[in-house]
Amino acid sequence: MSQFHDVGAVARQFQFKGEVFAFTPHGNGHINDTYLVTCAANGVLSRYILQHINRKVFLNPAAVMQNIERVTAHLAEQLVGNPDAARRALTLIPARDGCNWYVDAEGETWRAYQFIENARTYEAATSAQQAYQAARAFGYFQQQLAGFPPPRLHDTIPDFHHTPRRFMALERAIAADAVGRAALARHEIEFALSHKPIVSVLLDANLPERVTHNDTKFNNVLLDDATGEAICIVDLDTVMPGLALYDFGDMVRTTTSPAEEDERDLSKVTMQFPLFEALVRGYLESAGAFLTAEEKRYIAFSGKLITFETGIRFLADFLAGDTYFKVHREGHNLDRCRTQFKLIESIELQEEAMNRIVASIG
Repeated sequence: MSQFHDVGAVARQFQFKGEVFAFTPHGNGHINDTYLVTCAANGVLSRYILQHINRKVFLNPAAVMQNIERVTAHLAEQLVGNPDAARRALTLIPARDGCNWYVDAEGETWRAYQFIENARTYEAATSAQQAYQAARAFGYFQQQLAGFPPPRLHDTIPDFHHTPRRFMALERAIAADAVGRAALARHEIEFALSHKPIVSVLLDANLPERVTHNDTKFNNVLLDDATGEAICIVDLDTVMPGLALYDFGDMVRTTTSPAEEDERDLSKVTMQFPLFEALVRGYLESAGAFLTAEEKRYIAFSGKLITFETGIRFLADFLAGDTYFKVHREGHNLDRCRTQFKLIESIELQEEAMNRIVASIG
């Protein structure tokens, strides 16, 4: 448990059923502190997720929670009449004062969800079927929010997927060469600069703004233990206005390669076409009805763009002296950059086939 927080005391500030008698760290997220809380009432156990929001990353936790409050309420409305509704969307547990989050004496923000039983997340997809399930769930999530009413959601991290501004940040990092590392990344810098023409493609396409998840890693979807069906999207901190293809592109980046994000053996990094095809089938099955023709046109391209954006963020941080991403070894961010750029090369070798499969399915 966190040495900085009295987790038990915080847990007792929420409207849980019964008395809190156990809590343990849960999951392996890198941003927020997460705990599984168990309560008992008349011999009946109930479980909840309790999270401390990292305000170094999310500078306005209230805005994050206002977005989540509105989005979860909207999802619940879409699920009225579904007998499994409680497992199909996150349910906020209010604090004792009725607010859907709690601010402790130190000014730290906490939230709680009903724990979804008999389902779990996985770090990586091990089959095309799992990839299909995840993409179908993320597409359904977008479809449920396609009619989201005004006002516009808060931008919890402004310009999060604004690739041209990410590229300008890289150019500044190259010019500054603050810690003298540019020579070590000469090949990666050349690769990045050669791909500058792609950075504005999605923004220049004038695609419609949607409500998007913006962190569509495979481990942000719960799969049912019995059926393997993807039942619920989690980690809603970055739900905000964006392009639908930001979400699909990040699915391609994080699901199609069997290699770890910081893999040093680049021969292991490849875009596995069967997994890409599964993503397309799942995504278009649930999202295809509301996507425009122009959005569908850029589905395959989005994987390359979001992979490139992530790669240049790693490269810029390496050049700046590792000031943003946590590193665990010398050159860690450069290793991460290299896996992204190798994945782009694999995507480019298969891009025509990727576009063909999108056209045939869509």
